[in-house]
Amino acid sequence: MTPRPQKASDEELLAAAYRVMQRVAPTDLTLAAIAEEAGVTAGLLVQRFGSKREMLIRLADGAAESSGGFLDGIRAAHSSPLAALRAYVDCMAELASSPAAFVRNLAYLQDDLSDPALRKRLAKQARLTRAGLQSIIEDAVAARELTPAANAESLARTIEAIISGSMMTWAFYRRGSALTWMREDLEAVLTPYRRHVSR
Repeated sequence: MTPRPQKASDEELLAAAYRVMQRVAPTDLTLAAIAEEAGVTAGLLVQRFGSKREMLIRLADGAAESSGGFLDGIRAAHSSPLAALRAYVDCMAELASSPAAFVRNLAYLQDDLSDPALRKRLAKQARLTRAGLQSIIEDAVAARELTPAANAESLARTIEAIISGSMMTWAFYRRGSALTWMREDLEAVLTPYRRHVSR
């Protein structure tokens, strides 16, 4: 690919890096591959970000900052809080759209957990996500989709754990799709607190 003569914005370059990450494992994620995707030179990436690690940190910053707004957007798109919870699980299931995709994303998670700077941003993203889940659960109680027995703080933590654990166990068994598997586990957690069945 011939590099574009004009310089891409940081946002465009980071978006290109993200697209490459959807296709290759961490070991194959190179500045050259990102540059080719963005239509620029690897030298421009070094000039703009300094290194591949710094690019990944910038990506992690963006993911952490946007995680609260991401859940707000899902909630706003659904009149039912429980439908919003299911939609969030559906989004997470995309990380395991295939066994190969799950393995690739798990490898990136391993890198995030191993690098202190990346783990710090991952923790921030997790805290904001759990707060967003708690808010949705509070909405579900207020909307009488869940009973008052549903402690929003505790249930948000449980759902957070179920999402990660369900994705992992799907990878063990590989029966059906991760989306269906994870949806079933979510429903199992919600059922004791449901006022009525609605899918």
